[in-house]
Amino acid sequence: MMSEILSHREKEILKYIVENFVKSALPVGSRVVSKQTDLNLSSATIRNVMSDLEELEFLSTPHTSAGRVPTDKGYRYYVNSLMSKENLSETEIQSLKSQIEEIHTGSTDKDDIFIETSKILGKISHQLAVVSQPFLKSGVLEKLDIIKLSSNKLLVVINIQSGFVKTVILEIDSEISKSKLEKLTVFLNEKLQGLKLNVIRETFADRIKEYQYQDSELVQLFINSIDEIYSEDVKGNRIYIGGTGEVIMQPEFDDPKNFRNIIELTEDKNLVLHIFRNIDEEKVSISIGNENPDQKLIDYSVICSNYSIGDIKGNIGILGPKRMNYSKMISLIEYTSKLISELYKKSKF
Repeated sequence: MMSEILSHREKEILKYIVENFVKSALPVGSRVVSKQTDLNLSSATIRNVMSDLEELEFLSTPHTSAGRVPTDKGYRYYVNSLMSKENLSETEIQSLKSQIEEIHTGSTDKDDIFIETSKILGKISHQLAVVSQPFLKSGVLEKLDIIKLSSNKLLVVINIQSGFVKTVILEIDSEISKSKLEKLTVFLNEKLQGLKLNVIRETFADRIKEYQYQDSELVQLFINSIDEIYSEDVKGNRIYIGGTGEVIMQPEFDDPKNFRNIIELTEDKNLVLHIFRNIDEEKVSISIGNENPDQKLIDYSVICSNYSIGDIKGNIGILGPKRMNYSKMISLIEYTSKLISELYKKSKF
């Protein structure tokens, strides 16, 4: 919460400047505020209020203009205290719903759903849209299979109750018989079925220690590979980014430096994944400029939420210039995350 208590006229002027700057991308001067608001204040009075807001660090003056633009603090105050909710239109809702439902029913590859959803969101929002696959750490193990691929490779297949499957290839030093693998598979399923993957990861060694006396080498292989088998993939290939073509049309990216920065950001999927995977809330989360954890994001805002598929969750959100329509973007993320969650209540992958 902001510690400053703004007067009614300060709030109205700040609200107008934020919303006008979002629409025009141009600094807002006192004459424009005087003409286009119902405050009935002179330009001189408005200039004084704008100066006060600048002293309080809600506004700043670009070097090339006498007009003001919002600061990170100004955007935050607007989002927390001044913003009115802007609902999606019925046309937008129906369009979004029909497109995502069509992907869901028409594709046999679950990755297509996340890829296409990110593209749809990017086109609608004109921002970078980010959709992650679900993170499996809270998923419940339904069944585990171990398949011998060759004399030195095993395929571990982890089936999650929500319908997702994770596969891991392990390399072994010596030949292992089929009967040994079958016996271990039965034992692991008896010990681990019905547990969440994060619980299995934390307690795996204790749960299987009695088996170590029967085949210490094979058990040790699984203990040594526990992070690979039961932890999340952090290599950046679990996240999909759409909307690059739309976001670069924003005025901010007429500057070649800003253009290079946004392109580099779309290619740094590890950074984007790190930002979005730290979101663990049902409600929409907003971080603005210097609130973001990485210096590369100081000129951007991130709006994101979760969608749910059974016990597991994925992230969905947008990333773009701080000059964005926060109210509309929040409604867009809320509706899309709800839509994805509802679709997967009716079916599994």
